Amino acid sequence: MMKIPDTEYMKTIRLFQDMTDGEIREALKCLNAHTKAYDKNEIILHAGSNTYELGLLLQGKATVETNDMWGNRTILTMVEKDELFAETYAIRFDQTMIVDVRCDEPCTVLFLRAADLIRCYANRLWENKMIRNLLMISARKNLHLSGRAFQTSSKSARGRIMAYLNAVALRTKAMTFEIPFDRQQMADYLNLERTALSKELGRMKKDGIIDYHKNTFRLMKP
Repeated sequence: MMKIPDTEYMKTIRLFQDMTDGEIREALKCLNAHTKAYDKNEIILHAGSNTYELGLLLQGKATVETNDMWGNRTILTMVEKDELFAETYAIRFDQTMIVDVRCDEPCTVLFLRAADLIRCYANRLWENKMIRNLLMISARKNLHLSGRAFQTSSKSARGRIMAYLNAVALRTKAMTFEIPFDRQQMADYLNLERTALSKELGRMKKDGIIDYHKNTFRLMKP
């Protein structure tokens, strides 16, 4: 079991931004911080369940996804190292989760009982800082989900691919960049069949719109 990182490391995490060593230690104690390891493809949190805890990914990579009873998967977002997940469900612990959080590779997660941040609020300085940081994190995620809705609104595979790659280029401020998805994950994110995605990527490369190798893409200027 991985130990909880020291306060110097925690200061690099957005959730603990502008917090002192003492405030971080108090927050970890009050929110019952603990770690847990998971194998690749293991489900961290299940749809249909409730959680009092948010997760902070210390190692690995995970996907937030929906899986219906017919085996169809839609990826909503990728969780990278040092990012949070399930914070909204943890704060609104009465709400049943409608997504799974699945390990894309072996993961270690730091859990914090975020429900207590609201239920036991005592106007302590660390609480105010953490709530502010959570608000900024939630705002960023809302922007991401709004962008995904735009990227999947096109009826054509090319339109969805171009909208997604354009968004990544704008975010990275580069014409050449890496995406966090393999082909199946990219298809699941854009609500496309993998074969349709692969064929359209090939056509776009032939048409001189993009170039790519594995998950590295380059947008070609007209």
